[in-house]
Amino acid sequence: MSDMQKTLREEVTLSGIGLHTGKEVKLTIKPAKENTGFVFVRTDLEGNPQVEADVNYVFATERGTTLEKLGVKITTCEHLLAALVGCDIDNAILEMDASEPPILDGSSKFFVEAIERIGVVEQNVAREYLVIKEVLTYSDPATGSEITIIPSDTYEVTTMVDFGTKVLGTQNATLKNISEFKEEISSARTFSFLHELEMLLDHGLIKGGDISNAIVYVDKDLTPETTEKLKKAFGKDNVSIRPNGILDNLNLNYPNEAARHKLLDVIGDLALAGVKIKGKVIANKPGHFVNTQFAKKLNRQWKLQKKKNVPDFDLTKEPVFDINGIMRLMPHRPPFLLIDKILELSDSHVVGLKNVTMNEPFFVGHFPKEPVMPGVLQVEALAQTGGILVLASVPDPENYSTYFIKIDKVKFKRKVVPGDTIIFKIELIEPIRRGIVHMQGYGYVGDAIAVEAELMAQVAKNKID
Repeated sequence: MSDMQKTLREEVTLSGIGLHTGKEVKLTIKPAKENTGFVFVRTDLEGNPQVEADVNYVFATERGTTLEKLGVKITTCEHLLAALVGCDIDNAILEMDASEPPILDGSSKFFVEAIERIGVVEQNVAREYLVIKEVLTYSDPATGSEITIIPSDTYEVTTMVDFGTKVLGTQNATLKNISEFKEEISSARTFSFLHELEMLLDHGLIKGGDISNAIVYVDKDLTPETTEKLKKAFGKDNVSIRPNGILDNLNLNYPNEAARHKLLDVIGDLALAGVKIKGKVIANKPGHFVNTQFAKKLNRQWKLQKKKNVPDFDLTKEPVFDINGIMRLMPHRPPFLLIDKILELSDSHVVGLKNVTMNEPFFVGHFPKEPVMPGVLQVEALAQTGGILVLASVPDPENYSTYFIKIDKVKFKRKVVPGDTIIFKIELIEPIRRGIVHMQGYGYVGDAIAVEAELMAQVAKNKID
């Protein structure tokens, strides 16, 4: 899949009724500019208020995920959000003239088909990802639900469901790649147990439900009283139980349709984290509460990752320049050459690496009993990395040198000690003009910033005797 953001080619409209409200609703899915995300707009309310698909607006998780912002609610949003993620979309405006999207057949199928009819277009801004580098878990002791995410190069989801009932039993479902969502997951419909259904009907919920948009697993005797209640609620002359334990008028799309629908819900709820995910999700007995609590955890992790701005690199890849390549570009030599490799290089940024060993000559006299890399040398290493950014852009780098003009906003945030690997990332603050280079530099050890500074240097041609 492309790493550029995507939106819809044009707008598309669907109409139907909300599952819980029973209200007619018109939903228009519209293209949106880069970095918009998914934004709901209530066209039935004064001022057309907006509610972003943001996990921090989760208001309730009973029988679906409800968002609320400044008193404006969006209910049962997960099936629509799952469809957008499944169609590889990043940005969309979701206009509705009621609080709840249409339930349609209880799955994401018709949302996906509508989006596919009009098509998806690539945008001009690269995607950002929450890259999972360590195991994260959320569990709910009250229900036994647990969600874990582990590192993976793609977004994978596995769900395991067990409701302790003979009619449903234990089911599993797995999505290896989000590109398989349409074929494997999108048509899995919502479901309920008969005892839940009775309770919901008694409380005036699922007003828009019928036997065509929800699988009903019969986990209790179908008494004449219950039969009459269901006939009235669903407008049917008769209801009965199929041999597989579900109410009639509906055939299962998959033997494990319940587990697949729970997987669909997980994808829709985790969309509220607000970022594309690279990681494998393993959800045991998932539900909207545990899903959205986990989405909050992912959202916090994403904000922390963005704040740290830690470069994502692969140490196993061939470096852009090894130590010999660096020495061909720069006049510095050991022991004052303070970078070992260049991992990334573009017109506007560079990423370099230094392995800090006990053999560094400065450790002999700098706190020899408790060695620490001097801060001034960390800044010098930042500057040398920035020098590579500049000198790699000229045809004869051996004839140029870079000199400090100014150092500003220097901060040291943790000690750098023997055994550390320090990653230096330098980005241009503005284009190079008249040989003046203005850069922002960071040095990272692990996922923590060790040093940061704003640097200004001048590129000058060497005098030839």
